[in-house]
Amino acid sequence: MAEQPTNNPVTRKVYASPGTARPSFGRGGATGGANRPGGNRPGGNRPGGNRGGRFGADRPKPEFDQKTINVRRVARVVSGGRRFSFSVALIAGDKNGRVGVGVGKAGDTALAVEKALNKAKKAMIRVNMTDKKSIPHEVSAKYKSARVDLRPAKGRGLVAGSAVRVVLALAGLHDVNAKIVSRSKDKLNIARAAILALSTLQTKTKKEVK
Repeated sequence: MAEQPTNNPVTRKVYASPGTARPSFGRGGATGGANRPGGNRPGGNRPGGNRGGRFGADRPKPEFDQKTINVRRVARVVSGGRRFSFSVALIAGDKNGRVGVGVGKAGDTALAVEKALNKAKKAMIRVNMTDKKSIPHEVSAKYKSARVDLRPAKGRGLVAGSAVRVVLALAGLHDVNAKIVSRSKDKLNIARAAILALSTLQTKTKKEVK
C-alpha cells in the first residue's frame, strides 16, 4: 500500500511503493523536453538552431586600411549641464601610395570613426615614390609645432616612430628614415606634418632636374 505524501512545505517528497517507476522532469527526459521545441540540444527545432556557415562567409576586404591614433572625450557646456561627445583621429591608406588623415566628432565612437574615415578619404594624397617604394629625396615639413624630416635609407627598412610610422606604413613606403625634430607630442599634428612632407615630394631630385 502506497504511503501518503508528507505535508512538509520544504521537502515535499513523494514516497511510492517499491517497483513504481519515477517520472523524470529533467530537461530532455522521459516526460520533459523531448517533445519540447529545442529539447534535444544543440539547436532543437528553434529557428536558427543549427547555425551553419552564416557567420563563416568571407567578407569583402575594405579598400583602405585604417589606424586610430587618438580618441578623446570632449564636453560642451550648455544651460542644462555638460554634453559629452567623442573626437577620433585616424589615418587611412591603401598601402600603394595613397594616404590621408581625418578627424570625426560624434556622440558615439563608431559614428565618429566613420566620419573620420570619410574625411580621410576626401583629404587623401598621392605619394610620388620610387620603383622600390621609397622616397626619391630628402624632405621636411612643419605643421604648427610639429616638424618632421624624411630621408631615403636604402636597405634600412622603415625607421620611424609615433604617428609618422603609421603614415608611412599605410602609404606603402619602405627604406625611409624619419625623424621628429620638434618637442611636440601631439600625434595628430605629427601625422599632418608627415602628410605635408609627403605631398611635397618630387619624382626627380634637384640634381637630376639641373
